[in-house]
Amino acid sequence: PPPTATTIPVPVRNPHRSPHPVIGTASRSPPRGCAGQGAAVGEERRSPSKVQLMDITEVLLATQSHDGQIRNVAEGNIKQFEEQSFPQFLQALSAELSNDSKPPVSRRLAGILLKNSLDANDLVRKEKCTQRWRSVDPAIKSQVKGSLLMTLGSPVSDAHRSSSQVIAKIASIEIPLQGWPELIISLLGNMTKPDAPPSLKQATLDAIGYVCEEISPKDLEQDQVNAVLTAVVQGMNHVENSSGVRLAAVKALYNALDFAETNFQNESERNYIMKVVCETAISKEADIRKAAFECLVSIASTYYDLLEPYMQTLFELTANAARADEEQVALQAIEFWSTICDEEVAIQEDAEESGDVSSACHFHFIEKALPLLVPMLLETLLKQEEDQDEDDGIWNISMAGGTCLGLVATAVKDAIVPLVMPFIEGNITKPDWHSREAATFAFGSILEGPSVEKLAPLVHAGFDFLLNATKDQNNHVRETTAWALSRAFEFLHSPTSGVSVVTNANLPHVIEIMLTSIKDSPNVAEKICGALYFLALGYENAGSMSSVLSPYFGQLVSALLATADRSDSNNSRLCASAYETLNEIVRCSSIADTLNMIVLLLQEILKRLNQTFEFQITSSEDKEKQSDLQALLCGVVQVILQKFSNCDDKSVIIQFADQIMVLFLRVFSCDSSNVHEEAMLAIGALAYATGPEFVKYMPEFHKYLEMGLQNFGAYQVCCVSVGVVADICRALDDEVLPYCDAIMSALLKDLSSPELHRSVKPPILSCIGDIALTIGEHFEKYVPYTVPMLQGAAELCSRMDLPDDDSTEYKNELRRSIFEAYSGILQGVKNSKSELMVPYASHIFQFAELVLRETSR
Repeated sequence: PPPTATTIPVPVRNPHRSPHPVIGTASRSPPRGCAGQGAAVGEERRSPSKVQLMDITEVLLATQSHDGQIRNVAEGNIKQFEEQSFPQFLQALSAELSNDSKPPVSRRLAGILLKNSLDANDLVRKEKCTQRWRSVDPAIKSQVKGSLLMTLGSPVSDAHRSSSQVIAKIASIEIPLQGWPELIISLLGNMTKPDAPPSLKQATLDAIGYVCEEISPKDLEQDQVNAVLTAVVQGMNHVENSSGVRLAAVKALYNALDFAETNFQNESERNYIMKVVCETAISKEADIRKAAFECLVSIASTYYDLLEPYMQTLFELTANAARADEEQVALQAIEFWSTICDEEVAIQEDAEESGDVSSACHFHFIEKALPLLVPMLLETLLKQEEDQDEDDGIWNISMAGGTCLGLVATAVKDAIVPLVMPFIEGNITKPDWHSREAATFAFGSILEGPSVEKLAPLVHAGFDFLLNATKDQNNHVRETTAWALSRAFEFLHSPTSGVSVVTNANLPHVIEIMLTSIKDSPNVAEKICGALYFLALGYENAGSMSSVLSPYFGQLVSALLATADRSDSNNSRLCASAYETLNEIVRCSSIADTLNMIVLLLQEILKRLNQTFEFQITSSEDKEKQSDLQALLCGVVQVILQKFSNCDDKSVIIQFADQIMVLFLRVFSCDSSNVHEEAMLAIGALAYATGPEFVKYMPEFHKYLEMGLQNFGAYQVCCVSVGVVADICRALDDEVLPYCDAIMSALLKDLSSPELHRSVKPPILSCIGDIALTIGEHFEKYVPYTVPMLQGAAELCSRMDLPDDDSTEYKNELRRSIFEAYSGILQGVKNSKSELMVPYASHIFQFAELVLRETSR
């Protein structure tokens, strides 16, 4: 009979021996306590839920009904079933998934619900899912697992694929705690069953891959890793007739590579794995070749220091694929070399930081391959697509090749220039647009890496040609030319250093070209915005030299506002690029020359911000466009306020402050976190600019500030709100006192919350130091609550594991913020209430000593 929700048949354990171990030599006996898996479980004595009284298949199918009412009732019943009878919920769904007589749709939905009940993206919900599974009766868990393992043998692909994913989710909970020891044995047994159908092998390999993706390498014993790699590599073997099995095996290997460190250190095992991967990279099926090259990309990243014996073979494989294979395969072949570049650039940067330039693990693969690698990459630049500017997300061979060429330039620096210049010179004037565009792309790609001394003569010689190419008859050439100009301005426009492709003599012509080209098609205009951005950026810290742009300020502002308003583009990036470039034009401007024009610009921006509240909102897309535009406009206001803050005369700011604040309060009434973040940043700038005058806005603003401080979901808003508290403290001094209770309460709640993203906590500690410094002796009432938080944070630092640079950086950030908090409190109370901190002195000294003893500080 078909399995029911309470009695699910369990497959008999495979009696055959495991495969001959080609990877590793250790063997392992089955763990004790595996018997009895999947024993039938009696019904609990409790009231059945609605769904238990219904047919689970009908309820699942009803959730897909076109009738909204039927769909809502079914979804409500499913939710109620999960909440009220979770173990029975798992039983019913796993039974549905395992039953080959059930409709594929209901089985797929059962798999999705099972997976979602065990995992979540949100960390808090994920932990609840984990705890809920752990609390289920072991007999029921065993029954569910048995049902899932049986489903791997289903001929229905949706069913066995769902089952492999759910198995991995359970494994991610249990294996780190040494649970489910029989899982690997069961999976490997499927691979050695005589006459095992390809669908079972494929589903088993999928499950192995998903399990490796979910767990950490430290969670498996080495003999388990050996057995997994043996099964996976044998599944990749060309004697395996099923392409589906071989593809699943290659994907499983990709996820298992992190586990294979010990095996890669063993030369014979490494040779075997590399041999199989390289053979798979020339398989007759394109999707298998692609997956094999993805493995090679991962190997390049994970095992760079072990690749030297294989590089000749790998170059031939990747070069052949890049030149002649299908695009999906060629892209991965190019990505292999991009990854090698990333590794070598990282090694060089580490060596420069440490002062040890003779790194033993730097094999200079790029430098050695340069004479063959660069021509191969230059060939890819000629494989453009006719409509590549119409799709924002497009990624093709030409783009991948140009990106890789840029990384090669960063890795080998000056050595790339003589290899690329003949290609540029030979193609830049050809009648075929493919050649002109490729030459320009190559030119722009190599501008980061080589020395200014090597590049400057070439760029100076070709600069006028590049400017004239903005008028090329082909749109692709004009777009790439605009991009190349932005790269030239980014890396070779530094007026303060005396080296710049832009001079006072050619600046008028450059501006003329920019103002003309910004009216070109949207994709070209967006790249021109980028070029103007870097042109302005070069003058930002150039002092009086920034005044050379003053004569063009009005024209540039008008052109950028007109660009932001263009209705001929669905490309939202054009509007964003125009406003971001406008911000840079304002930042680098000479306030003495442009004050009146910046005032006019502020009025225009405030008018535009006011108009956004009148938009007709009929869809979520309309709402998103409105909030994106509001965020951009708030950003411009912030930059203008920062510019005015440098003026001695604050009358301009005071004149517009009321109008700005009214608009920002309206923005806060909109439900959009990215707008709130930009508005908060702008309000921080307004508080800094207006100083004590800002106090009149606090009665209305403080409630939005508190909402921002409590916004755990959009933690960026919370972080910016913390920064605004510091701005307000500096602006208001002790007039901030009436609002301190609510602010401190919110900050201390943030610190103790496990839901808040950890990146926000160091700024909160620093902010507490700002508050203490501002209100002085009045901080006394907060000391008993604050100092234990600081002590707890210090203790956390001492216990933190540092597996990578990010963890070390976060630990240092946290420690720095603890010191800033203590400093603010100590300075605040030192004149009148210094005795408050005496009880905590020994802890502060211990913390300081602990930090001083650490080398990673």
